Amino acid sequence: MKLVLDLHEIFNKGRDIERALNDIMAEAVAKKAPMIEIIPGKGSGALKKTVLRFLEQKEIKAMYHRVEKDSKNFGRLFVHFKHTKPGRK
Repeated sequence: MKLVLDLHEIFNKGRDIERALNDIMAEAVAKKAPMIEIIPGKGSGALKKTVLRFLEQKEIKAMYHRVEKDSKNFGRLFVHFKHTKPGRK
């Protein structure tokens, strides 16, 4: 299962962007999704920088394993998760 968040619709609404990012991160953790695809789009790169800054926050960074920038599509990021199984750390 891969979750997808396309930010094209809300690219200029700062609070909506942060809320959408928080929601998709919480959904990924709750559903134990292995990956989220975030589509900030190509544009000037400002929205992608906003997303990367969000992902670098200490409390957010603790939720995921790594971020991958799509080498073939500048307007796409992948957030990978490693969910621990019960009884394991």
